[in-house]
Amino acid sequence: MKLPDGPQTPSLLQTVQLIAQPTQFLDNCREHYGDTFTTRVLGLNSPPVVFFGNPDAIQEIFALPSSKLDFRKATHVFEPLMGEQSIILQEGRSHNRLRQLMMPPFHGERMRSYSQLICEITQQAIEGWSIGSTVSMQEVMPQITLQIILRVVFGIDPGPRYQDLEQRLSSLLDDVTTPWYSSLFFFPPLQRDLGAWSPWGHFLRRRQQIDSLIYDEIKERREQADASRTDILSMLISARDENGQPMSDVELRDQLVSLLLLGYETTAAVLAWAVYWIYSTASGDEKLRKELEALGDDIQPEAIAQLPYLTAVCAETLRVNPIALICTPRRVLESVQVAGYHFDTGTILIPCIYLAHRRPEVFPDAKQFQPERFLNQKFSPYEYLPFGGGARGCIGMAFSMLEMKLVLATILSRYQLALADPRPVRPVRRGITLVPSGGVPVVVKHERTTKPFPAIKVWDYKLTSNH
Repeated sequence: MKLPDGPQTPSLLQTVQLIAQPTQFLDNCREHYGDTFTTRVLGLNSPPVVFFGNPDAIQEIFALPSSKLDFRKATHVFEPLMGEQSIILQEGRSHNRLRQLMMPPFHGERMRSYSQLICEITQQAIEGWSIGSTVSMQEVMPQITLQIILRVVFGIDPGPRYQDLEQRLSSLLDDVTTPWYSSLFFFPPLQRDLGAWSPWGHFLRRRQQIDSLIYDEIKERREQADASRTDILSMLISARDENGQPMSDVELRDQLVSLLLLGYETTAAVLAWAVYWIYSTASGDEKLRKELEALGDDIQPEAIAQLPYLTAVCAETLRVNPIALICTPRRVLESVQVAGYHFDTGTILIPCIYLAHRRPEVFPDAKQFQPERFLNQKFSPYEYLPFGGGARGCIGMAFSMLEMKLVLATILSRYQLALADPRPVRPVRRGITLVPSGGVPVVVKHERTTKPFPAIKVWDYKLTSNH
């Protein structure tokens, strides 16, 4: 089997380079080897890991029979956090079952019930901003996205359990995003419980405390059996598969934690990037302000979601700074052919979102932030795929896009901001995502309006419970 060309440096060095400077590593490989290249980035004795940035190759990978691929071993690093029943780790019929159970809460009319709460949470988070103060987007956005997950996904109202869970989750997730702590998940030999003061032992005990709170919430929610609730946990509890079976408590816990990990720091990072790009371009803020003002006073979330320039800004942010650099890795179980190459058992195939989004053939001036490209053209799901694609695409895509638009619209309609530091930023690793260096500090120039925004009509939805 002849693999695509790639770097010949030792596998441990390649692994460290990818972990420390992922975009620079991928850019260097593309420059030397083209859109398709072979690496060894899974530590010592790494199997061949092949990256693909060509849309045709990505389409071929998405079309491969799942029976010829192993998704679990390629994503095993997430198991200690997400749990072995997480949809991310499932394959075949088990994956399809969970996907069918989890899709309904993230689509259709149910999405409207989340909008008011997203706007209220954002409004509360920015209420105390004073004119002339400097605010870090990298501090504010995670606060907003964590509250959205706890209240919209978990369905928990502020109270003792909410505060306990928020504090424990925030503390753990902050640690997980540090290089030292995250290395525990990439190197299994470090995963030894030597007591509460050992790194892995400390993690296991913190995870157990969080799990206890989540299971208590699941237990109470099952006992309540309130059909009027529309938070995502309640809908997952009431969901039934084709055999009439519900999710187990363990399945529910693992999906909730997966949604938390995939929608907390990642969405916060993209929102911080969006604010940076809006205020680093000459007319970005002005165009958005005029578009929002044209809606008038009686603003409804579906109107915000349809705004062309706001949509283009979010889309372009996700192109330049995608939530994840890669789609779910695939480990070859049976020999497959992609892009003219034959790949044997054990090879890891990675459709690379970052590389696809930087192709000059598809996106001229690919490094430049140009929302207008999404106003003038539509791209195939293999050219532009910020949430992955195929059968493993992100089920929360529509929710994430709605969240981005409503959070940005709420902030930008309330305040006029300016970058505190106009110098260009660079992407730096924080856990599983890349955040803008410096945290995007902004100066609050003045308040646009004294009345709460958006003035969204409140529907009679019951989203949260009291504890």
